Amino acid sequence: MSKTIYVLNGPNLNLLGKRQPDIYGRETMADVEALCVAEAKKHGFAIRYHQSNREYELIDWIHEARENAAGIVINAGAFTHTSIAILDALNAYDGPVIEVHISNVHKREEFRHHSFISARADGVIVGCGTQGYAFGIARIAALHGQ
Repeated sequence: MSKTIYVLNGPNLNLLGKRQPDIYGRETMADVEALCVAEAKKHGFAIRYHQSNREYELIDWIHEARENAAGIVINAGAFTHTSIAILDALNAYDGPVIEVHISNVHKREEFRHHSFISARADGVIVGCGTQGYAFGIARIAALHGQ
């Protein structure tokens, strides 16, 4: 079994800490990556951490995860609500998938209430801020008995 968890982030998350901090908080992507590395280490896992504004890159990383990952934690950003292609890629992955959203999408605009990714996710974490990533990693570790 692989001891690597892929943490994938979608569009605009590169602006975390600067874009709408009242919604997404002040932590940066570097802060989230450090949180993920620390949480994974507690459970004996490593992290592959990626962010892209390009849908195809997220799909390529999901394909790569098929051979290399114990699980995927994904915050697909706006692609959550639009991308059947990302859903199809996740459906081709056999390991656990945890969907994460920093804000509570159900308290926001109606279009954010639907997630294509939720149809595949083994767990969905919303509204817990960046701590949701740590929860996702801990859940994947638990699913692997760690």
